[in-house]
Amino acid sequence: MKKGFDYKDLEKFRDRLNTASQSDIDFFFENCAKELAARLLAKVIKRTPVGQYPKSSGKVGGTLRRGWTNGENSDARKYAESLKIEKKTGYYEITISNPVEYAGYVENGHRTRNHKGWVKGLFMLKISEEEMRVQSPVILQKKMEQYLRSVFM
Repeated sequence: MKKGFDYKDLEKFRDRLNTASQSDIDFFFENCAKELAARLLAKVIKRTPVGQYPKSSGKVGGTLRRGWTNGENSDARKYAESLKIEKKTGYYEITISNPVEYAGYVENGHRTRNHKGWVKGLFMLKISEEEMRVQSPVILQKKMEQYLRSVFM
């Protein structure tokens, strides 16, 4: 009895691997980075306090919260799409910052006006980053599975 091997499936697999070019892979990694940035922004925006002022003061709260998206967009996902991604050796980097001058004081804490006490920091960004560190492997695994299904199926 003669046994043979059908190479057609193996050739199809090879062809699918070849179609996944480096630019496709870079695009996938950039999308992953933007997804993680959007989720981080959503978390940190929710944690950022909004100042409460009397109506007679004329002040409006929310400057610090709007600062996470540079006041341009309230949607974290849309803002994350506009962020610049730097491709480094072995990783992709997106910088998320809040340009509001007092953001660091609210994040890390500060002395009181009379310099005799301390206002505790809220650590909005730090806590959100820690949560994302725990959640990101699961998020990235799901995205990778979707990507591989689209390439190989």
